[in-house]
Amino acid sequence: MNPEQFRDAGHQLIDWIADYRKQIESMPVRAQVKPGEVRRQLPVEPPQQSHDFDQLLADLQSIVVPGVTQVQHPMHYGWFPSNASLASVLGDVASTGLGTLGISWESCPALTEVESVVCDWMRQLTGLSEQWQGTIHDTASTACLTALLVARENASRYSQNRGGLQAEAMPLVVYSTAEAHSSITKSALLAGFGADNLRFIDMAPETRSMSPVALRNTIAADIENGKRPAAIVASVGSTGVTAIDPVAEIVEIANEFGVWLHIDAAMAGSAMLLPECRHLWEGVEDADSICWNPHKWMGTILDCSLFYVKDPELLIRAMSTNPSYLQSTVDDEVVQYRDWGIPLGRRFRALKLWFHLRLDGVEEIQQRLRRDLDNAQWFAEQVRNTEYWQVVAPVNLQTVCIRHQPPDLEGEALDQHTLQWVNSINQSGKAFMSASQLDGRWMVRVSIGVESTTRGHVEALWHLIKKTVAG
Repeated sequence: MNPEQFRDAGHQLIDWIADYRKQIESMPVRAQVKPGEVRRQLPVEPPQQSHDFDQLLADLQSIVVPGVTQVQHPMHYGWFPSNASLASVLGDVASTGLGTLGISWESCPALTEVESVVCDWMRQLTGLSEQWQGTIHDTASTACLTALLVARENASRYSQNRGGLQAEAMPLVVYSTAEAHSSITKSALLAGFGADNLRFIDMAPETRSMSPVALRNTIAADIENGKRPAAIVASVGSTGVTAIDPVAEIVEIANEFGVWLHIDAAMAGSAMLLPECRHLWEGVEDADSICWNPHKWMGTILDCSLFYVKDPELLIRAMSTNPSYLQSTVDDEVVQYRDWGIPLGRRFRALKLWFHLRLDGVEEIQQRLRRDLDNAQWFAEQVRNTEYWQVVAPVNLQTVCIRHQPPDLEGEALDQHTLQWVNSINQSGKAFMSASQLDGRWMVRVSIGVESTTRGHVEALWHLIKKTVAG
């Protein structure tokens, strides 16, 4: 494909994307295909000759689109908002079109320096001090793994340069809660801590937030038993119920015992764009690392996860590789982001954020976030005021956890009832919500925050839920 062919095809594709976004509300929210249905429509063998672009677009429409759960649909309330603002889509197109090679400052100076600038913009917009320096990872899962690797090396005095964890006399321990994202457990295992050295700290029953008393007692007991505390992962907006761990109190404990503190604010970090929400991570300035995802509620298209540290030298010492073929005469003057994370190469992800901020503007993003918070409170109030309905967790942000509990249902029968009505709605394609367990019982998460979701859509969801439950 030459540039002129690309121009013609690109115009067609942009038109197709614009039409797709305009029509998305008329589509089923959840993909209606059965397992293997998409694959059976694709050739078994790869194409040997070039295909007409019109036919490719037709296949995109008829084969791929039906196999997509429409997370940009205004009736999508599952998991978490996964917005992909069209402004950031343009940035993603620009990033891909440039075809840059991000392995060093020299390979693409603009990649490094635009990333440095937009990370600092986001630092300012979320009220963080100048002591924080950031980079962009693909997801919070990677950022958390990176944080735990640095915490591991910090606690073991850089054991990777000796015999690694296998040569350490004292096991290193990580502390979090059962409410934390599943990536925390995965990261702890991949970082070599081992399941036996991962502690899930008791939580306050009503808020699902980490108990500082339990944390301090657990750390003290581990030290007494010959273990070395290495890292605490505090959640600011957990996945299940958007629980908020008490950061300020946890900071005091981390400092008391010299433990690395990582703040996982993957979804809730967007709320920190609103000054009135920043009390939710009070004490964050004394943590060691932070991650949050603009590619969730804020709306910069995947993959765009911000990772901040106060002391980049600790990060670089754990992550640095400096092969001769990447060395240059300016190495002592520039940031080398290959030393700030796991992969060597990186995409020009900063363009997505750059385009999003410049084309939509911060005020418009803030206005939308406030709309979502208001809609969540409205929805929660409808639930609380309706007989046999419960809001089963605090509504800290935009996620409302609900359960319908008739007086004659409990235990497994109640679980079956909950899953029946939410699955009925999901399968209908009219809306989508995700079920989750809380204290061993099923409930339904209503995560409000799709860019196109208005109060009218939230009202329609509540009407649909009541109608479905009534049979």
